Formats: sequence, structure tokens, C-alpha cells
Amino acid sequence: MTTFMIVLMILSSFALIISILLSPAKTQGMGAIEGGAQTLFGKKKARGIYAVLEKITIGSAVVFMLSAFVYSILS
Repeated sequence: MTTFMIVLMILSSFALIISILLSPAKTQGMGAIEGGAQTLFGKKKARGIYAVLEKITIGSAVVFMLSAFVYSILS
């Protein structure tokens, strides 16, 4: 069971890294501070491949955190 958790953590971490690297930057740095609230509260939603990357990022992050938590309990 611990081997399965380790493999699951490795696969989800690769998926997380790849999806973060492929997703575009949402702001132009410190000059766009007031524009960050629009994407935070859902006024500008991602479309197309960016929406898929966002869902993959969220899903792989949840899987990684849960598998790390279960692995810590098992070991």
C-alpha cells in the first residue's frame, strides 16, 4: 500500500509540475495588483485548453496532498 501511495505521489507531482509550467501567467507582476481580484472572484474565467490545465492543476494538487496525508498515516 505504501508503494502505491509513493507512485501516486510521484505521478501527481509530475502532473502538477507540467500543468503549472504549461499554464500562462495571469498577471504582469506587481503593476497588475488590482486586476488579480477579477480572476480570483471568477469574472475572467479560463476557456479552452487553459480551463483544462486549471482543472488538471487543481485535481493533481488535491491528489498529491491526500496521498501524502495517507502515506504519512500509513508509515
